[in-house]
Amino acid sequence: MTRSAPEWKALQGAIDGRVVLPDSSDYGVARRVEMARFQNVLPDAIVFCGNPADVSATIAFARRHGLPVAIRSGGHSVAGRSSTEGVVIDVTPMDAVSVVESVATVGAGVRLGRLYDALQVHGLTLPAGSSHSVGIAGLTLGGGLGILGRKHGLTCDHLLRAQVVLADGHVVECDRNHNEDLFWAMRGAGGGNFGVVTSFSFGTIPVPTTTIFHLVWPLTCAERLIQAWQEWAPSGPDELDATLRLSVTDGGERPPVADIFGAMIGSDGDAAELLDELVVRAGVDPASASRRQVSYREARRYLDGVGPVDDWRDEAPAPPPSAAGQLFTKSEFFRRSLPREVIAALAEVLPRGLNGGQSREVTFTPWGGAYNRVAPGATAFVHREELFIVQHLVTLDPDATTTGRKSAQDWLRQSWELVHPWGTGGVYPNFPDPDLQDWAHAYYGKNHSRLVHIKAKYDPDQFFRFHQSLSG
Repeated sequence: MTRSAPEWKALQGAIDGRVVLPDSSDYGVARRVEMARFQNVLPDAIVFCGNPADVSATIAFARRHGLPVAIRSGGHSVAGRSSTEGVVIDVTPMDAVSVVESVATVGAGVRLGRLYDALQVHGLTLPAGSSHSVGIAGLTLGGGLGILGRKHGLTCDHLLRAQVVLADGHVVECDRNHNEDLFWAMRGAGGGNFGVVTSFSFGTIPVPTTTIFHLVWPLTCAERLIQAWQEWAPSGPDELDATLRLSVTDGGERPPVADIFGAMIGSDGDAAELLDELVVRAGVDPASASRRQVSYREARRYLDGVGPVDDWRDEAPAPPPSAAGQLFTKSEFFRRSLPREVIAALAEVLPRGLNGGQSREVTFTPWGGAYNRVAPGATAFVHREELFIVQHLVTLDPDATTTGRKSAQDWLRQSWELVHPWGTGGVYPNFPDPDLQDWAHAYYGKNHSRLVHIKAKYDPDQFFRFHQSLSG
């Protein structure tokens, strides 16, 4: 696109929302995103859109002046897709939530904490993530996993309708009977590829009773734990969601540990029986173990900032580590267990070269259950036959040295390469990796060619584009 001098006052006069420019007093606050590593990206403007007409006007303005756009709701994209040096279309003012019977209509600017609280009044909830600050839009459009997922499926599996502003400014509705191809694409590949979603309608479920748990071992037990977890968590009851995490932190703030945490839909007794089975499989008792039967709201808030269950209180969770540091991550899906020698190497390299205020994690997240009971081609989300995800994460201090950055990147690459030969090559779209070579296959698999055709239909001149965006 060829740029021309924008007439920002004209845009402000055309919308109900507000235009924030670099010389505005609140520009510093308005441009912030959740991922600290993208805080230095300086947009020409942030446009807070209060309705679909505002979005249409902003798109028309950006097209007229040759300005790139980024769409922002929660701002949690680990690949920086919520940021641009052009125009940020911020949908957070569209934050209404209404419930009629069991259907929730949700503005695209709603974050999970507000959504859960609004649904709780009706005794309902939605299978989604635990973090209160994550936006419902990005989560849904890339799939949406969470502690209820193995029982009830992805967030996008509960999507009934979406309202979308297209690249030509038209506002369309899509569901199973209207713009069916767009609706198919929105469930797993909709994040920024086809248009700006302004609202969703979801089918909800009754709020369950849950039991939270947290078991901790020294890192030296990692090999036994991973072997036991692979045989236990992905094939466990649908009601069980148990994440295994290996973690180390520079500076001795906490010792290197391997812990398993999560939630069980059901009673304390149900959880106790399953956790006892895990410990027997591992053949080593945890250094500490705790669990507690709580409401689903309490379980979600606890898992937003995992710590010892005995120390947990119903209070606002702490911000995620990425809010203070710079987060880098790589991940992959798996359909088979990792061999013993790979597990041992994974644990061995985790603390190697640790410096510069780094925090490193390797997490194993179970799949299976309801995630796998939808055909790979039924929605754009193709990863329906996997057993688990392995994610490698490193968080750096904002003022990390060049040496610290290099050691972090070296570890991240090495850790991922150790397990990659046993992976499927598939990557969860909400964990985007800018360094992927064959990203089209990684995110979308056999669904990619169909997505390309849909992109050509709804955005023929590729107005919505970013690194690794679909091209028609």
